[in-house]
Amino acid sequence: MIDTARIDVLLATLNAADVGSLDTIAEKMRQVRTALESLGQDELAGAAGDALTALHRGDVAEFRRGRAFLQSKIGHLR
Repeated sequence: MIDTARIDVLLATLNAADVGSLDTIAEKMRQVRTALESLGQDELAGAAGDALTALHRGDVAEFRRGRAFLQSKIGHLR
């Protein structure tokens, strides 16, 4: 079972990933991806990477879909 405090931090980071500069938002997504990798959640880490790629492409709609997907799936890890 994954520590719920870590899940809460991940969710808070994702929730904050809609304000700030693009560099700040990208850094938050990198933090989420790294944390998911350390938790052994490789599929979700890949989804975070995909959202980050969409952000770099300027595909805001796809980035938001990816972020919403991660919020949903990470919430279920509790």
